[in-house]
Amino acid sequence: MFKFLFARKDGEVKQESQREVAERALEELNTILSGLDPKPAVQINMATGQIDVTWPDQMPDEALALPAPAEGTSDAIEDIAKQVEEAVEAKAA
Repeated sequence: MFKFLFARKDGEVKQESQREVAERALEELNTILSGLDPKPAVQINMATGQIDVTWPDQMPDEALALPAPAEGTSDAIEDIAKQVEEAVEAKAA
C-alpha cells in the first residue's frame, strides 16, 4: 500500500497519472471489500460523482484489538481504589 511514496534513494520518484492513481485506489478498495462479510453497500451519487461505502460497525482488523471492558468493570475498579485508599489511610494513622 502506498508504494508510490517510497522511492529508491538513488532514483527519481515516479509520477503517477490520474488513471494510475484511480486504478490503484480501486484495486485497494476491492481488496478490502472482498475480505468483508457481509459485504457493505456501495452507492454512487451520479450528480456529484461521489462513491459512498456503508462500512460495518466493526472491521476484521478491529476485531483483533482488545475487547471492551465488561459491564461492571468500572464499579470493581472503583471498589479496589477505595480499598487501597482506606488501607493507605489506616497505615498512616
